[in-house]
Amino acid sequence: MQDITKTQRKVVLAACFGTFLEWYDFLTFASLATYFSVLFFPPENPTAALLMSLATFGVGMVVRPLGSALFGNLADRFGRRPIFIATISLMGITTFLVGLLPTYAQIGIAAPLLLLLLRLLQGFAVGGEIGGVAVYLTEHAPHGKRGVYTSVLQLMGPLGIMVSTFQIVLLHMFLDDPAFNEWGWRIPFLFSAVLLFVSIKTRMSLEESPVFRQLQAEGAVSKAPLRECLRDRHTLGRMALLFFCISAGGSLLFFSSQVYANVFLKSVVRLDAQLASTLVMTSTLLLFPLTIFCGWLSDKVGRRPVLLAGLILGAITILPVFKALQHYGNPAQERFNRDVVVALYGTDCNYSPFRKAANDCERNQEFLTRNGVSYTLQAQPSGRNVMVNLVGNTEVAGFQPAELTGQLKAQGWVEKADSAQVNRLMLFLLLIVPVVAVALITGPQTAVLAELFTARTRYSAAAVPHNLSAGWIGGLSPFMVTLLSVQAGDALAGLWYPVGMLILASVVGLLFLPETRDVHLGH
Repeated sequence: MQDITKTQRKVVLAACFGTFLEWYDFLTFASLATYFSVLFFPPENPTAALLMSLATFGVGMVVRPLGSALFGNLADRFGRRPIFIATISLMGITTFLVGLLPTYAQIGIAAPLLLLLLRLLQGFAVGGEIGGVAVYLTEHAPHGKRGVYTSVLQLMGPLGIMVSTFQIVLLHMFLDDPAFNEWGWRIPFLFSAVLLFVSIKTRMSLEESPVFRQLQAEGAVSKAPLRECLRDRHTLGRMALLFFCISAGGSLLFFSSQVYANVFLKSVVRLDAQLASTLVMTSTLLLFPLTIFCGWLSDKVGRRPVLLAGLILGAITILPVFKALQHYGNPAQERFNRDVVVALYGTDCNYSPFRKAANDCERNQEFLTRNGVSYTLQAQPSGRNVMVNLVGNTEVAGFQPAELTGQLKAQGWVEKADSAQVNRLMLFLLLIVPVVAVALITGPQTAVLAELFTARTRYSAAAVPHNLSAGWIGGLSPFMVTLLSVQAGDALAGLWYPVGMLILASVVGLLFLPETRDVHLGH
């Protein structure tokens, strides 16, 4: 980038590397959740242990807003630089300590309690970092280039996912299962110490934000930033706009294109797991140049049109894209769901992704949804057990997964997509569509987070709603999509959650989103 000073380049590198480390640490935990369920939780109930492990992961999302409130308040009072050093240190140290934790077999119930404590601290650190680093980076950005200069920060999340996943794949290649389960899982956490050292060294060399230095020089630093945010109606309105529109749209589109697309291709389309992951990963690589381009574009035409284009594109294309993924990935499965009537008869069919299936009806709901089978829920006939009915009189009573699988196959259901019928090129092109929508949001998003608010309370005002939205709207996406899909008996039905929220975000944006490209970042 031309006209970028040496200090500005150093700020970009330090901010991005630190944010990459935050996401690497945070997402490594998610990648290894299945191993933690065995290592840190009671071994007598593997299902409950896995749920507890995933709940522990969720704790990190829940406390993110608390971390943003605490660290945001401190950053607006005492400066951006010391908070960046504190958050990266907290994340790195807690992640390293996870790699040293004794297991449940070694210290009993203290193991999951310590793991939970470290996860809470990780969530606090991420809350203080994400959103706030956007403010710091934007306050250093050259005038007229804030969009492209800050867009690189949004690439650190996908990069953290890729590096974390790649590292675990490499470990599995060189270690057998017993070795990985015994000590190999610790390596990604212990390796974070090296990344932490580099990150702290680069951040220690940074200067304070010029905007905050000006506030200090003029004696205009807020003494109670968070309270000031909550008392000012204009700031509250902008925080609500960030929550419902920009941050919600970005997190939902990221979930749809990077997380649920992979799940959908494996469970509903029934693609080979390696092929599904390869297609999603390849499309994700396009996010890197597209995000930078959209940041540059927002410098030329404005933030508002680029953001609205991403929201509207996502809202109108998610359902057609996922429907087409099934058509081009597994036409046999598509025909099965169209032509074969599957009815589930039973009462108390109230399956929820937030708890374990409680009866045969709920177990059938979970089984059918997990295997991409569309069904209708019917009232249980008097005097009859729970049963699944396929095309007429073919019945499977109770919950008998082996027999049900056999009957489904007899009617044309396929366990795996026929590789000869998979149109890989069309699947790849379809996956690009939500990636483009993500880039249109994330390209200008970093700059907009700072441009919406005045300097006195900018860190708090940007970080709190951004982390709330990521946790409450984006973080709940996997559960809400699963819940809606199970209740409707249709894997595509769950996608109405992100579509509905994106429609809301688009309407809010059209009505209230201001143009911020040329705003002055001083107070």
